[in-house]
Amino acid sequence: MTKTARERLAQLFDDVEPTGSFSAQLLAPARMLELEVSGVGPVRLPVRAPLAKKLIAVARPAMFGRGEETLTDTGVRDTWELAPDQITLGGPDWTMVLDGALEHFRDELGLPRTARLRAEPHAMLVYGKGQFFLPHQDSEKHDEMVGTLVVSLPSAHTGGELVIDHAGESRAYRASKEELTLVAFYSNCRHEVTPVRSGYRVTLTFNLLASAETSVPEAGPVTELAHCLTEHFTTPATPRYGGRDLDPPNRLVFLLDHEYTQRGLTWRRLKGADAERAALVRAAAERVGCEAVLALAEVKETWDVQPSDGYGWDDYNGEDEDPDDDQLTDLIDNEITLGWWTGPDGAGGEPISLYVSDYEVCATTPSAAMEPYRSEYEGYMGNYGNTLDRWYRRAAVVVWPRDRAFAARAEAGSQWALHELRDRIEAGDLAGARAAAESLAPFWNRTASRAGLLCNALDVAAGLGVARTAAMLLEPFRVETLAREHAGGLAAAAGRYGQEWTLDVVNGWFERGHHNGTDRHGWVERLPGLCEALRVAGRPEVVRLLAARTWRWLDDELRTWTTTARIDARRPRLEMLSSPLTQLIEAADDTLHAEITTALRGYEDTVLECLMPALRSAASRQAAEFDTIARDCAQRLGAIVARPRREDDDWSIAWTGCGCDLCDTLGTFLGARSRRIFEWPLAKNRRLHVHTQIDSAGLPVRHQTRRQGRPYTLVLTKTDELLTRAKTARHTAETDLTWLTSTLADVSART
Repeated sequence: MTKTARERLAQLFDDVEPTGSFSAQLLAPARMLELEVSGVGPVRLPVRAPLAKKLIAVARPAMFGRGEETLTDTGVRDTWELAPDQITLGGPDWTMVLDGALEHFRDELGLPRTARLRAEPHAMLVYGKGQFFLPHQDSEKHDEMVGTLVVSLPSAHTGGELVIDHAGESRAYRASKEELTLVAFYSNCRHEVTPVRSGYRVTLTFNLLASAETSVPEAGPVTELAHCLTEHFTTPATPRYGGRDLDPPNRLVFLLDHEYTQRGLTWRRLKGADAERAALVRAAAERVGCEAVLALAEVKETWDVQPSDGYGWDDYNGEDEDPDDDQLTDLIDNEITLGWWTGPDGAGGEPISLYVSDYEVCATTPSAAMEPYRSEYEGYMGNYGNTLDRWYRRAAVVVWPRDRAFAARAEAGSQWALHELRDRIEAGDLAGARAAAESLAPFWNRTASRAGLLCNALDVAAGLGVARTAAMLLEPFRVETLAREHAGGLAAAAGRYGQEWTLDVVNGWFERGHHNGTDRHGWVERLPGLCEALRVAGRPEVVRLLAARTWRWLDDELRTWTTTARIDARRPRLEMLSSPLTQLIEAADDTLHAEITTALRGYEDTVLECLMPALRSAASRQAAEFDTIARDCAQRLGAIVARPRREDDDWSIAWTGCGCDLCDTLGTFLGARSRRIFEWPLAKNRRLHVHTQIDSAGLPVRHQTRRQGRPYTLVLTKTDELLTRAKTARHTAETDLTWLTSTLADVSART
């Protein structure tokens, strides 16, 4: 099978001989170092126990970092630490030894020949018997820090090995009893100091800083890499699980082997093979008209695993087993997300959130060969299980064609894209802005829905002068995003493109997503302020569009909930709609106000559960828009109060079922004035239908099954809640009518 360009590119990198290791060691004569400690005096080598105890006397317990915190916990790090200002290093030969060692480590670690390493003193550490430091990674304490240098002073001790791990490989370094032992390693490598069994382990630690730029290769595989990049960006992408081919990818993400922090992610601080491979990619990208940036990636892989004991699912119980020791068999799924990248010029950086498809990714070292920072195992679950999720942090070189640079960056940073478009418009590059905006269409709808983007999106849409592209930029948003501060931008866009365009955009905003929550209600409550700002901006027609579309939504909500039988479900929802209705009526013009008033008359009396809270709210503001609605409600309430009171022996319930024979029988029982209990032999499925009908309607009927005989008997009993509901409803109507009559009298007196 023919290899893809990505696969050939990864193979080319695999063929490049690694230029360095993740750690290296060097021995030097102890006489080359002269050392003095404040409060102790000269330190004679090798270090013996009495001197080590003096060093401890002027030291403090060592601390360690966890996230943003600096902690002391002897369960994690148990050692003594002296600060750099307590230590004086010297001797006629020490500078020469250190400079030579740094050149040696530069080459051994695979850093470019143009790089210059410097060693910045960090601490002196003294480990006594039983002391240790658990596995950890060193934090980057300087923008140029690439690694750590540990100089172990000669001493007679056992244990205390420095163990360094990287990409599944582990190396242990033991200090010499007679010579200086220098060990350098990259700062992203996990390492530990094992417990000292006897004697004292004394070390000097340094931050390794690198300066100078990584050299760019001019020969070697650059030409072939350039061909691979060209093919990658011109060949339709093929999804992993089949399906039709997609458009050619907009980017290539090459995963590197080492971890980096945001501050450490620069071209000149890349480590080992990463430095050479990144330089090759960068050179090839430049040759074919592409840009390259560095990025931080989060990788999640889900694997099917075979337990380490060799048995299959049925025999695996997971006890006393470490799932990371199990054999990974099949990769089920993987997700790669970029969370940070540098600028194309290599300076600065910005947080992003960009999911990367598998057909955009290549790597020489698979993630499974590296150490995950987190693992989660899921055991056998019947038809699924024995899976292991593993998470990795990796750096990457991200490449895209220069002519697609805007779209490639915009997919990860919508705010950046809008700022860039606005800058181009303001600079007079309207053609460039239009072309760039049109390139967003394939992905904009899924990336640009954040509320904070709407203001810029409206400004850019108005400035582009192309109705279709402007509508595309605004499509991802929901109407709940629209606020008073957006009135100017919306007015400008509406003025440029006309009422039909504005109607389509507004309708799209109302239809996006799900609106059963309270966010739509809260937005309508703020609608009058938005409408006022739009009128000030000279766009009353936009006010009419927004208000009319809001009424369409509210009308649907009212029709749904006024016809809902269950009181406990209906009443809270209708009360919740009262405030949006109040605000909409205040924002509506005369035409829409008349339409709303007419529609409200057509609802069932249950609409009072919405209208009365709305009227009480409006009364506090003496809103004249509600006078007609108040009179209509007074007529409804008067009719309810005029109805005869329910007699205490009247157990009839008005109800209409689905029309089946069961519902007909149930309806007959419910409508009976004097019949309170009904014993009804029914099979299980038929009982279930009756249960459902009673519960869905919220009827005051208790339904129980007497499990005797065949079929069982369904016993229905009308409860006292029927009479209580009737009394409560009448009392509420009388109270509301009294309040409303008084309010209307006050209105008449004022007018």
